[in-house]
Parts: sequence; C-alpha cells; structure tokens
Amino acid sequence: MPVEGHILISFEGIICGYTFTAANVDERDVLPEIVAGLQGLLIGDKGYIRPRLKQELELQGIDLQTPLRKNMQDLRSKAFVSQMSSSRRLVETVIGQLAERFHIEKVRARDTWHLANRFIRKVLAHTMGCFLGRMLGNPTLLFEQLVQV
Repeated sequence: MPVEGHILISFEGIICGYTFTAANVDERDVLPEIVAGLQGLLIGDKGYIRPRLKQELELQGIDLQTPLRKNMQDLRSKAFVSQMSSSRRLVETVIGQLAERFHIEKVRARDTWHLANRFIRKVLAHTMGCFLGRMLGNPTLLFEQLVQV
C-alpha cells in the first residue's frame, strides 16, 4: 500500500508535526490531525484551499493562509504574499533536505510500525542537525557547516 507523509514545520525550519496516510487520502482531511492543539498563523500550499477547512481551523484559533489560484482575487497586501512565498521556500528546503540527505522518499519497511520508526529516526536526525547548527551559531538549515573537513 503506498503511503504518504505529511509534515508541519516552524518558521525556523524545524519539523513540529507529522503523520502518515494512504496515498489516496486528501491532504486537507489530514491537516486537522497535524495541527491539533496549535493556534496562530498557518501557511499551506494551494492544495489546502477549502472554505470549510478554513472555517473549522478558525474555530480552533488557526489562521490558514494559502497562495490563491490564478482565477481568484487576492486582497491581501503584497508584502504579506511575499512573506508567504518566502515561507513556502523554507518548506521546500526542508522537504528537499529530507529527500536528498535523509532519503525520506525511500523508506523501505514491511509494516507500518517499521515505516514509522524509520521515518521518525530521519526526522530526529534532521532536528538534531538544526539543533547542532543553532548551537554552533549557524543558520538552522545550513547542515554543510556541521562537518568540517
């Protein structure tokens, strides 16, 4: 059965939440599980556009913001939209690190327990890289400076 992972990251690039679903599950149906107990601004991609989801999250104290589709009118300030795009680049950086450095796309396991265990170890390794970088005074996601040859 194909499995898909979903992650939540902070504005510093640290993974704060994750879950697994079958590959055919809509990511909008998974979001409430990942953000349970959180409040504040949440930036997602266009895939999270669903008015009912936005309303449900507002009741929880979450302001879901997404880029809009081309046929939608955006009344938000250009500065906010620019900041949102910058945040999306941060998400893509973290996903790229998980894919390239930790080979997260190829977690081979025979069952869900082993899959989750291997995934969690990779997330822990990423988090430790962020932590060690921060301790050394480096930017959070600049892992190259952790190893000096």
